[in-house]
Amino acid sequence: MEIVRFGVIGYGQRGCGLLDNLLLMDDVVITAVCDKYEDRSEKAKARVIEKRNASPFASTDYKEILKRDDVDAVLIATDWEMHFPIAIDAMKAGKAVALEVGGAYCIEDCFELVKTWEETKVPFMFMENCCYNREEMLVTEMAKQGKFGKIVYCSGSYSHDLRGEVATGKENRHYRLRNYLNRNCENYPTHELGPIAKILGINRGNRMVSLVSVASMACGMEQYVNDRRDTVNPELIGAKWAQGDIVNTIITCENGETILIRLDTTLPRSYSREFTVRGTKGMYEQQTNSVFFDGQAEYWNPTDFVKNYMNSAEKFKDLLPDCWKNITKEQLDAGHGGMDYIEFREFVTCLKEGKEMPIDVYDAASWMCVSCLSEKSIKEGGAPQAIPDFTNGAYKTR
Repeated sequence: MEIVRFGVIGYGQRGCGLLDNLLLMDDVVITAVCDKYEDRSEKAKARVIEKRNASPFASTDYKEILKRDDVDAVLIATDWEMHFPIAIDAMKAGKAVALEVGGAYCIEDCFELVKTWEETKVPFMFMENCCYNREEMLVTEMAKQGKFGKIVYCSGSYSHDLRGEVATGKENRHYRLRNYLNRNCENYPTHELGPIAKILGINRGNRMVSLVSVASMACGMEQYVNDRRDTVNPELIGAKWAQGDIVNTIITCENGETILIRLDTTLPRSYSREFTVRGTKGMYEQQTNSVFFDGQAEYWNPTDFVKNYMNSAEKFKDLLPDCWKNITKEQLDAGHGGMDYIEFREFVTCLKEGKEMPIDVYDAASWMCVSCLSEKSIKEGGAPQAIPDFTNGAYKTR
């Protein structure tokens, strides 16, 4: 396969950026676009015409995309609720799947996704872009080389003030609004969990065994709406929000490591993923992009801290993979500082060369199931929930 013919399903906020990344690739052709809203579908079509001077097929029905002979692969960037149904239908139709991130609504969907892939063996990749971020890729390589010793604990968060996005969900047709009104869970776990799972060898010699989740009260959205009652959707005034402002989830792994992830999206704050790796020889923390090794002097003096510690991970930048050493400004500017482009470049290359996808269906199922299991744990007062082994034992030798 020299050229990959893509169908893009979903042209909301995320789909827009990902389509632009695909349009940067000479070995990709966009032959079809789809969104359930006709105006978005037409916008996607117009974007392809603008950038490529070629008119793709456009539809509001994703099943029409799956029937087409000129579609080799589909990007699924729809609302969270439709991720599993479309991915399953796409694999059954023989279309390679690039599935945008989100969390699962029930464990049965995860099993059905895995079952469909095992029956069809259609190429499938879960598009967790944070696994391809510069810092995460550097630290993953450092961990592989033993710089931190034996990894004992990792943590991360999706800390992102999304109050404005949630509050304008009706106007902008964004799915987060209905989720925050009706669900209380770790609804977006994979940005922080994905890179950690890679480091800990999850589904490849190790697996996540159980989790417990607890949620704080839900006050952030109510306060946000009340403070802006003259400008927000009046239907939200007095609304009761299900989603707790802070959700903490602790995951236990078979090999003894623990993972802490946090959802923090409805209180005022700056963006952070707080990616942290702790081992017997040292640590990394993303907040300062810094490493600390056994025997290193502690920096109590602020001047020494800034001089000797902050951004000290850059001393190891030679360990970065070639994709980051050779990235262009255009690729950096295409979305999320370059990690979107690198991720999709990986998918396209693996598809063309028939290689195994680096984030596969077992990763997707085990990472995404954290959402529905956390919801159950919270409802049961923080009761532990078993995390299924979607590989059916194969993780031991993969």
